[in-house]
Amino acid sequence: VVCYFYELTAQRRLEHDLRLANERSEAAIAALRESDRRKDEFLATLSHELRSPLAPMRYALELLERADGSAPDVADARAMMRRQMSHLVRLMDDLLDVSRISRGKINLKRERVEVTALVARAAETARLLAAGSGQRIVLALPDEAIHVDADPVRLSQVVGNLLNNACRYSDPGARIACAVRREAEDVVVSVKDDGVGIPPARIGEIFDMFSQLEDTLERSRGGLGIGLHLVKRLVELHGGTVTASSAGLGQGSEFIVRLPAASTSTTAAAMGAAMPVEVAGDSLPRRILVVDDNLDAAQSLSMLLRLSGRETELAHDGLEAVEKAAGYRPDAILLDIGMPKMNGYDVCRTIRGTPAGREPLIVALSGYGTDEDRRKSAEAGFDAHLVKPVDFGALERVLARLDDRGNGGRPGAR
Repeated sequence: VVCYFYELTAQRRLEHDLRLANERSEAAIAALRESDRRKDEFLATLSHELRSPLAPMRYALELLERADGSAPDVADARAMMRRQMSHLVRLMDDLLDVSRISRGKINLKRERVEVTALVARAAETARLLAAGSGQRIVLALPDEAIHVDADPVRLSQVVGNLLNNACRYSDPGARIACAVRREAEDVVVSVKDDGVGIPPARIGEIFDMFSQLEDTLERSRGGLGIGLHLVKRLVELHGGTVTASSAGLGQGSEFIVRLPAASTSTTAAAMGAAMPVEVAGDSLPRRILVVDDNLDAAQSLSMLLRLSGRETELAHDGLEAVEKAAGYRPDAILLDIGMPKMNGYDVCRTIRGTPAGREPLIVALSGYGTDEDRRKSAEAGFDAHLVKPVDFGALERVLARLDDRGNGGRPGAR
C-alpha cells in the first residue's frame, strides 16, 4: 500500500510539472504570435506610410508641369512637396535610429546645449506638418537660458517626434502647447495637445515598439508606432525620463521629458565656444565634381550648384569619377559611396593617391550614415560625410567650413 501511494504521488507531481510546462509553452507561443502580428502590421503600415507622401508629391509634380510658372498654385505645390519630403526624411531617420538603438550602435555626441533655442528650432520644423492641417504650435519659453549636456541632434529628434505626434493625433485647427522650464535640478520639456487622448489602461504600453492605440485610427492618422519608443530610448540614453498622461479618449494627452540640468559652474565657459559659420557666396569652391550613379540625383544637385554660381561636372560610376577628377581638376568632389565599377571609398583613396589628390575637398553624400560608415569615410580620406537626402543649405555650410585651404592645406576628415 505504501509503495502504491508513493507511485501515485510521483505521477501527480509529473502531471503537474507537465501541465506547467505546457502552459509556459503556450504562453511563449502566444507571445511569439503577438510579436509576429505586430511586425506584420508594422510592415503593412510602413508600405502605407511610404506611399502616402509620394501621392501628393506626384500630383504636385504634375501640377508644376502643367501650370503657368507664376500661378499661385505653383507656390502651394512647392510647399506641399517640401512638407512631404520632410516627412519621408523623418520616417527614414526614425527607422534607422530604432535599428541602431536595438543593436547598441548609437553613440551620443554630447555638448552644452541651450534648450530654449533648440525647442524653438524644433517647433519651426514641426510647423511644416502643422501648417497642412491649420494647427498652431504655441511655445511657452523662459527668458533665461537653460542648458543641458546632450547630443543636440538627438534632443531635437526627441522634441520633434513629440510635436509631430501631437500634430498627428489632433484635429485640424487644433492648438499644441510646448513649454520649457527649470524644476530644481531638472530641465523639463512638455508637449500637450487636445487630441484623441489615451485610454488609461494603455498608458503603460504607449512607449512600446510598434504600439498602436487602434489599427484603423493609426492608419488614418499616419505613423509607424515607433516614434514614441524612439523618444523613450533617446531620453533614457541622456539619463532622463519621459512620461505620458491622459484623462482618456478624446481628452488629449501630455508628454513630459525630464533631463538633468547642466552644471551652472561650467555653463558660462561653454557659451560662445561654437561660433556660427557665415556662408559667403565667394567662400565656396567654384569647380565641383558631382558623382552619383543615380542620374536624377546628380543632375538635380548640379542644377542647384550652378544656380549658386558654381561650375559643375558629372560622373556616374567610380571609374569615371577617377578619370574626371584627373582631367577636370575640381575644387570639391561630392561623392556617392555605393556605385558600380568602383565604390566611393576606393574612389577617394585612388584620388588621394595622385599628385593633385590632396587639393580638392571630398565630401561623401551617402544613404549610409552609421558611425561605422563615417569612420570608413574618414579613413578613406573624405573631408566630411553627409547622409542623403542632404539639405542644400547644410551642404553649403559644410563646404564653407571645410574650404580653409588658404590657411594651411586640406583640413582632414571631420
